[in-house]
Amino acid sequence: MAKCEICGKSPMFGHSVSHSKHATKRMFRPNIQSKRVMIDGEYRRLSICTRCLRTLSRKGR
Repeated sequence: MAKCEICGKSPMFGHSVSHSKHATKRMFRPNIQSKRVMIDGEYRRLSICTRCLRTLSRKGR
């Protein structure tokens, strides 16, 4: 399964609950993107979540 290479965020599990309160299993998947990121002066292709991507762009990296 996909996993963020920076924060380690991976899919979580829970329940879909209908109006009658019947619970069925479901998965919450993180929004993983493949991006080129400069780390230590060189570009690397990483699978990172959009939260980390936003944080990196805010810090100007």
